[in-house]
This record gives sequence, C-alpha cells and structure tokens, in this order.
Amino acid sequence: MTKRNKIIYWIATIWLALGMTSTGIVQLIKMDEEVAMMTRLGYPLYFLTIIGVWKILGVIVILIPKFALLKEWTYAGFFFAMTGAIFSHLATGDDAKALFGPSLLLVLTIVSWYFRPETRKLNVTTSF
Repeated sequence: MTKRNKIIYWIATIWLALGMTSTGIVQLIKMDEEVAMMTRLGYPLYFLTIIGVWKILGVIVILIPKFALLKEWTYAGFFFAMTGAIFSHLATGDDAKALFGPSLLLVLTIVSWYFRPETRKLNVTTSF
C-alpha cells in the first residue's frame, strides 16, 4: 500500500468513524431533532436505538485490526443505512440539505472501504 493510499484511507476512516459515532450518539439519546425527523420519515422511534447501537458497534469494528469478514459486513451495513437514509429523504420530499449528511457518510464509507489496507481485506480464494 502506498503512503498516499494509507493517508486517504485513514482520513476517510477517521471522518467516517466521527460521523457515525456522533450520529449514533444523537440517535441513542433521541434528540428532539432526530425524533422529529424519524417521525416525518415515517419510521418507528425504536429504529433510533437500533441504528444508533449498530453505528457505534460498526465504528469499533472498522477501527480495530483483524476481523476482515466482520469489516465487510460493517461497510455493507453503513452503505445500506446511508443509501436508505438518502432514499427516505428523497421519498418524503426533503430538500438537498437533508441529503448532505447521509451522502457525505456514504462517500466516506466507499472511500474507506476502497482504500483499506490488505490486512483489513477479506482474503477469499475461489476454486471452481
């Protein structure tokens, strides 16, 4: 892995971790703005707890070494959660401002996944 790719990976991963942790905490403490948004989007409020817990656990998995398969699942979960958030905002007619947060976290997820070091990738050998 080149030094450039390592820097890109860590910048994206740290920003992803900060974003997921902060939004996870906001969801866990059920801030008024989050409750209002989930209600407007039509989701039950217990989703805040589920999503908040999974985001924080996902950040732990992304940051610790090893567990490549679990990392793949985590990146997939972040991808599905953020694309789901984007489509939910679009479906309810929210403005572009509401799309910024999940779009940024989606881009950071993709960049972190793409530039992750070999030691954090799943080594799969296939034989037919």
